[in-house]
Amino acid sequence: MTAPDPDGLLAEQLLRLTRRVHRIQKRHLERRDLGVTPAQSRLLRTLAHFGSPPRMADLAERLEVVPRAVTTLVDGLERSGKVRRVPDPTNRRVIRIELTDDGRTALRELRGARRTAAEEILAPLTDEQREVLGGLLNTLIDGGDVPAAPEPGRHC
Repeated sequence: MTAPDPDGLLAEQLLRLTRRVHRIQKRHLERRDLGVTPAQSRLLRTLAHFGSPPRMADLAERLEVVPRAVTTLVDGLERSGKVRRVPDPTNRRVIRIELTDDGRTALRELRGARRTAAEEILAPLTDEQREVLGGLLNTLIDGGDVPAAPEPGRHC
């Protein structure tokens, strides 16, 4: 008889939770009828974090996908009027991607859908459990990296 594998159980629970989060978010997206796929939603959110319109290669790098995947996503979002391709002001061979007003509106709706999905997922937890979960998630997200304390007499 083999001993239970607690790390294997945790890994399975994390995978199940991730799938549940995706299902719930997808359902909330579909309810809002934005005509945006989860992958397009991710691209819109990523695009919004750039200070100025990025190149396709910048988006691909940030999303950790091949450039061709970004082209397909941008094509769909451009057809629906949520993004547009614009020429780079300093290099006419470079095309940049920017959000349109419709894209910003969709992004606000997407944020609302994500927030509603999060509320649904977290509903069974008490405030104390949410605080503990937040701390645990931060540890996992940061990979256990704890910022070093500044040296005495040095200010950051």
